Amino acid sequence: MNAGDEPNNGAAVAVLASGGLDSAILVADLLRQERAVQPIYIRFGLTWEAVEEAHLRRFLETLPARELVTLDFPIADVYGAHWSLSARGVPDADSPDDAVYLPGRNLLLVAKAAVWCALHGISTIALGTLKGNPFSDSSPKFFAELGSVVQTGLDWPFEIVTPFSELTKGDVLDLGRDLALQHTFSCIHPAGEQHCGRCNKCAERRRAFSDLSIEDVTTYAAG
Repeated sequence: MNAGDEPNNGAAVAVLASGGLDSAILVADLLRQERAVQPIYIRFGLTWEAVEEAHLRRFLETLPARELVTLDFPIADVYGAHWSLSARGVPDADSPDDAVYLPGRNLLLVAKAAVWCALHGISTIALGTLKGNPFSDSSPKFFAELGSVVQTGLDWPFEIVTPFSELTKGDVLDLGRDLALQHTFSCIHPAGEQHCGRCNKCAERRRAFSDLSIEDVTTYAAG
C-alpha cells in the first residue's frame, strides 16, 4: 500500500495524534469506518505539549477509541534553543506557514511509534497530513521510503498511511463538524490552558472555521 491510501479494513491502526484538528478528526473518521484505532501521543518536551495532551484526552473521551498511549522522546539535546522549546520567537499570525517547521518531526514520530507498534502487533501507522503540506518529511515519497526502512529494520510488515493527503484543512474540518472540536488544540504558544489567539497555528485554525462558516467554539486569550 502506498502512502495516502486507506488502511486495510478490519486491521488495527495506530494514529499519531497531536490533539490538533487534523489528527483528532482522523481518529474519529477511522472509527466511523469501524477500525480498531490506537491513538499515540509522543512527548518531545515542546512548550505546548502539556496543554495539548490534556485537550486530546478530553477529545478521546468522546470517542470509542482505545486508551491513549504516550511515549517520551525528549528532543532538547537536539533542538537546543529552538522556539518550540524556548517559547522565544514563536511564529505569529503573520508568519509564513513554513516558519512552524519542526526539523525531523515526522521521522522522529514514526521511529518511536513504529517500534511500539511492532512490539504490540500493529502494522499500520496513520498521520493526518494534508494536501499541500510543504515539508519534505510529509511527502508521499518520504512516507513510502520510511515505511520500507522500518519494515526492513524491524522485520515486521509495516506501512505508513496518510488518508487525508488529498484533502485541505477545510475538507477535513467539514468531515469533523459534528465532533467535540472544542477539545482539540492547535496553538504553539498557549496562554495557560487556552489558545493564545496570536500564533501561526491559531490563525490557521480561525481561518478554517471562518471559511466553512462553522461556529468556532475555541476560547482564545487574544481576540
